[in-house]
Amino acid sequence: MFPTLLHKSRQSPIEPERVRLELSGPILGRALSNVATGCEDLGGIERYAAALDLKNSMFRDALGDMKVRELDLEQLMGLCVFMSTVRRRIAPYLDPTGFAQIKQALTALLDGAGDTGTTNARMAAFCGAFPTDKKHRWVRDLAAEVLHNTDPERYPLMTRWVWDAKANTGVIREIWHGDNVDHMTIPVPDEYETFVVLREELSQFLTSNGIFSNIIHYVDLLCAQIYAEYISAQGGSYLRTDFSAPDDPMEHTRRILGLDGVKPNSARTRLKSVAGEAFVLEDVKLLERET
Repeated sequence: MFPTLLHKSRQSPIEPERVRLELSGPILGRALSNVATGCEDLGGIERYAAALDLKNSMFRDALGDMKVRELDLEQLMGLCVFMSTVRRRIAPYLDPTGFAQIKQALTALLDGAGDTGTTNARMAAFCGAFPTDKKHRWVRDLAAEVLHNTDPERYPLMTRWVWDAKANTGVIREIWHGDNVDHMTIPVPDEYETFVVLREELSQFLTSNGIFSNIIHYVDLLCAQIYAEYISAQGGSYLRTDFSAPDDPMEHTRRILGLDGVKPNSARTRLKSVAGEAFVLEDVKLLERET
């Protein structure tokens, strides 16, 4: 019997331990209340969900089903408009040489995207195609945004502002339950599995509070609201260039999600060239303040 038992154990691989997140219910409750209230002046939370759905459609139209192979520079710039942390730094790559490098990396990232088991490896390879200095931290966000917006059901949002294990910052830190969170290192990796668990738990929280549709978009909104409140709490000292004092309670949230990419009542966008000129995108309006 002993040899047989050994044989069976080899045929039954041990499942990896599920990532455990200690999230604070009261903090989540306050953030949900704040985002619902803040959205009222702009047509309600449903309008934000619709804007995120449109953003997803734009990415699928340009990149889905390996259409990334036909991607051109203007299309890439159009997508960058709606990725706030990417558009701040990507300008040096918005030329034929830089674009070719990005397109090659994006093609490899999306090739085999149906297999989430390779997500961490593909994202690591994407980041490895670029320098690893501070000026290129946007690279991971580009990979995360592309995966999420092209296939939001399969890929949760995995940007650095959601969780950056090395910096010990992000949404997970802001909603972590504990007595001394500001002075602890949260032992959670910033890998695909962590973001899946986070979305599952936030989805359960939302359904327990009566939200049953557009859950994927509401999770993103909730996360952005949580991080927007963190930014606001810094008194304007953090990310001053892109997150100056807001004119309305949802401005930080829109910027984090890239929904402010097109300037109100204008075709000019917040994406700029190396020379500082604003990129112009015709006929696209996601979310503007109602007048």
